[in-house]
Amino acid sequence: MPIKNSKVAVLPATRALDLAREVLRIEAREVEALAVRLDDCFTHAVALMLECVGRVVVSGMGKSGHVGRKIASTLASTGTPSFFMHPAEASHGDLGMITGQDVVLALSNSGESGELLAIVPQIKRTGARLISITGNPMSELAQESDVHLDASVSQEACPLGLAPTASTTAALALGDALAVALLDARGFSAEDFARAHPGGALGRRLLVHVSDVMRQGAEIPRVEQGAALSQALLEMSRKGLGMTAVVNAAGHPVGIFTDGDLRRAFENGVNVATTLVDAVMHAQPQAITPHRLAVEAVELMEHRKINGLLVVDERGALVGALNMHDLLRAKVV
Repeated sequence: MPIKNSKVAVLPATRALDLAREVLRIEAREVEALAVRLDDCFTHAVALMLECVGRVVVSGMGKSGHVGRKIASTLASTGTPSFFMHPAEASHGDLGMITGQDVVLALSNSGESGELLAIVPQIKRTGARLISITGNPMSELAQESDVHLDASVSQEACPLGLAPTASTTAALALGDALAVALLDARGFSAEDFARAHPGGALGRRLLVHVSDVMRQGAEIPRVEQGAALSQALLEMSRKGLGMTAVVNAAGHPVGIFTDGDLRRAFENGVNVATTLVDAVMHAQPQAITPHRLAVEAVELMEHRKINGLLVVDERGALVGALNMHDLLRAKVV
């Protein structure tokens, strides 16, 4: 919908779409050209970072600095300890962050960033190795590096040819390529990734187990086999899970009685006062073990179209219970 009374010129929809598509085509083409151009320098850079017993210190000015922050974050979250160091701050004390066991990854499209070049001698003096990503293989930064990665582009996506667009995309993609190559070389797994992201959705899916969310001990709704239906109703009401387990003398669940079973019992005219829970329960209830992932409990409940699940140990004894609300509170769903 057009913006009324706006003083800002609005591009025709077709013009905006044409520009957007051209930007994407240019950037995709430049990244594809970068993939074709990769050589042994990339392998050497991966080897240096893989052998690094310190940290990968990423640095860059301006737009290259923004790209560098993202690369450092990606490296750190995929098994390569890394942090970003601003080159201007480095000259005022932050160089103390770098040790001889580190690898410095410096980004500069021109390769002539004064702030970066000013700290190169100090970096080398510490014994740290220097990898650079630039758009100019003949630049001073490229020449001073132990390994140079060529991220040059034939054109920027900006119609003026001025704003860093395709060049920053190429540098970012090259950083991702480094991170993924290192991830693979380290044998970094989805579980490792989850441990680095415990607050995220993936972390919850891969780190939260049934034992972390299930009701235990006195919170478990249970009645003995042969109990009156009225007793089962009281237990369901007290525990608030919308169900109760029915267990035998050994503590093994032989059935489950739910809110749905109660509705069906009323529809069939069952006498609550005289009926035993065994007559209206579901025999052979679905169960899961405590060490299984909570997300597996979600999948089982969704597949079986049930809202509650019993938890049993290796011997089949009842040790817990949970429902979909417990999984929602744990943010697994």
